[in-house]
Amino acid sequence: MIGMERSIFPQYASMHFHIDSHSAILSFIGAFGFTKALANYFTGKMANSIGRRNLLLLGWLIAIPVPFLLIYANNWGWVIFANILLGVSQGFTWSSTVVMKIDLVGEKHRGLAMGLNEFAGYFAVGMVALLTGYIANRFGITPYPFYVGIAISLLGFILTWLWVKDTRSFVQAETNSNQTPPLKNIFKDTTFRNKTLSSVTQAGLVNNLNDGMIWGLFPMVLFSMHYNHAQIGILTAIYPTVWGVGQIITGKMSDRYSKKSMLFWGMLIQGLAIFLIPFNQEFYVLASISAFLGLGTALVYPTFLTTIAQNTNPQQRAESIGTFRLWRDLGYAFGALLSGFIADTMGVSAAILFIGTLTTASAIVIQLRMPTQTQMV
Repeated sequence: MIGMERSIFPQYASMHFHIDSHSAILSFIGAFGFTKALANYFTGKMANSIGRRNLLLLGWLIAIPVPFLLIYANNWGWVIFANILLGVSQGFTWSSTVVMKIDLVGEKHRGLAMGLNEFAGYFAVGMVALLTGYIANRFGITPYPFYVGIAISLLGFILTWLWVKDTRSFVQAETNSNQTPPLKNIFKDTTFRNKTLSSVTQAGLVNNLNDGMIWGLFPMVLFSMHYNHAQIGILTAIYPTVWGVGQIITGKMSDRYSKKSMLFWGMLIQGLAIFLIPFNQEFYVLASISAFLGLGTALVYPTFLTTIAQNTNPQQRAESIGTFRLWRDLGYAFGALLSGFIADTMGVSAAILFIGTLTTASAIVIQLRMPTQTQMV
């Protein structure tokens, strides 16, 4: 569903609603980010009481109207509303799948499970971004690219309804043998007080902050270089595709190697890749930059979740993951609003360089604050 928007939305806003302000165009990402972040948090809070499967089913139900709203929207407000629904849907569905897989696999294989989960999601983002770019180039920006979203949302709902089972019983079984002490205040410890958890949380926020910028500004940069929709679709697809496929490997690595090192190098590679964007216009150079950005993100994304899971009690895990995902996905909103404001006042290149600086600074925070061993601190 995200891939459906990823390669075509800036042009969709400009051509159909005559919106040229960077801040206004990126407002749809802000709406998505804020609502997804809140939905993540409440999914974590409600997972034990309402049930993981029920939240997953509800998330897919909420997704079904989104492509129809985008096809028939006659003003930008409807587009914002569609992305609010998409944010709620993403929060419920993706948070549920993350928690359920961690419930199922046990401590030794969490990284692999998260790698597979994130691979499935972000590989799909890349492939659908490529597909919608191709469809838009051949048939126009609307309505045909959004037909993909109709099929995806209906299929997700039907698959969940027919085959998915709840996993709460696995949590109780793990609790009986787990020795991790409970957190005193899950929200405060995950956000600020625990050195390991808070280091991961700030990095998650910055990671999605730069992703919000890439999502919104990168297609604009490519459009200004006179690339066509198909070429933009390819360049915007490389980043999430490498990110997605890479997690099959990096997820398993996070079960075996230093999580701190993976997080540090992943954030640093992202920061350096972002710095290079304003200084290059060649197709293959930009494709290489997108690939490195995807590699850096692949190193950190499953590692975030396995580190949170390792350092929380099973009974508190869903809420701690929800808190982390609250801050992480607020990064989408902050990234869209911040980069849009800087782009409008100082130029797109200044916005990209600023986000690159923040990403590099996040790597330094991990290196200085996060304990080498991911024990409770």
